[in-house]
Amino acid sequence: MNTRSSVRISRLDNGLTVMTDRMPSVETASLGVWVNAGTRHETADINGVSHLLEHMAFKGTERRSARGIAEEIEAVGGHLNAYTSREHTAYYAKVLKEDVGLAFDIIADILQHSTLDAEELAREQAVVVQEINQSIDTPDDIVFDYFQATAYPSQAVGRPVLGTAELVRAMSRQTVADYMRANYGAGRMILAAAGNIEHDAVVDLVQRQFTALPPSRPAPEDKARYQGGDFREERDLEQVHVVLGFDGVSYDDPDFYAVSVMSTLLGGGMSSRLFQEVREKRGLVYSIYSFASSYVDGGVFAIYAGTGADEVGEVIPLVCDEVMKVTAGIQPEEILRARAQLKASILMSQESTSSRCEQLARQMLAYGRPVPVDEVVAKIEAVDAEAAVKAAKRIFASAPTFAAIGPLANVEDFGRVKSRLG
Repeated sequence: MNTRSSVRISRLDNGLTVMTDRMPSVETASLGVWVNAGTRHETADINGVSHLLEHMAFKGTERRSARGIAEEIEAVGGHLNAYTSREHTAYYAKVLKEDVGLAFDIIADILQHSTLDAEELAREQAVVVQEINQSIDTPDDIVFDYFQATAYPSQAVGRPVLGTAELVRAMSRQTVADYMRANYGAGRMILAAAGNIEHDAVVDLVQRQFTALPPSRPAPEDKARYQGGDFREERDLEQVHVVLGFDGVSYDDPDFYAVSVMSTLLGGGMSSRLFQEVREKRGLVYSIYSFASSYVDGGVFAIYAGTGADEVGEVIPLVCDEVMKVTAGIQPEEILRARAQLKASILMSQESTSSRCEQLARQMLAYGRPVPVDEVVAKIEAVDAEAAVKAAKRIFASAPTFAAIGPLANVEDFGRVKSRLG
């Protein structure tokens, strides 16, 4: 288990935090760098630069070509990837234990010595524009961007991670390089590793390989200000894609675990209220679920449903009814089932080096410390029906956010949706 005895932390002179979680019984290791730089750290005129930079990091360094990077990691059977979120960007690898040095060397190389070649940039801009267009053409994907923009209008945290095609095409090499220099300092990076590794050996590798990071600048402060509202886009589709959401909680909010338990019993699995009532009992949807997304200073709670043009008129009132029922009461057996789901998910993830590596980094970014599994389980176990109902009342008392894409003739107007929510 991820207890304090298996996790060690060092902070290097340049400000880089190094965290390891030793798992001596496995033959692999997962490792990566999580940078405290994501969509919410971009200005409006360069929205999407974090994601474009993530792509460009793999397109060649001073001593490796793009093809060379791919061939080198795959020659040892390893895996190298990255992703961008609203709050951070991650570069990570999974390799056999004897290839940890190579993986660290490649990640250190792409984060410090990427050439950001102009020809490669032009090609990758075209690739990202294709990715943006694909997202726009995928209604059950883009509806979440529209939901986010409606929940947080005119704010960085409300902008799409991918940016827009127009903005991405306009970004110069200098724009990308300046953003990297301003945001990729050692003090805003967490280097995490989990698996069959030794902490002191990892620290020694990092001290030798991460020597060219720029001085750290503070992350821009732009507090998330949830507002809510209504977004609709008429499209000629077979389904209507709907997201109904509310103001959520931050990672360190006292209600964080109560909201997680409440979300699980409301729409977190096949036994959840929404799945049973809307899909199983009535057959009105193929997909319906709830989720809670947290940030360092806020979050959203939302419900997604994909349904037919005729059925949507029945689905939205049903969803609102289920939301209101949660505030009226929760049965003890529902709490037990939801807690068991969450605990099982967490404990099963402890068998994966990738999961444990990412958990270390994300916990450090969110809480400033690693959180032992037994502490997380204890907090889940402490959530009772009273706490879950209290969290539901708090969440569902906030202004709603509604987003819908598809044939909208039978979608209720926003005022009617709000009235159903009290």
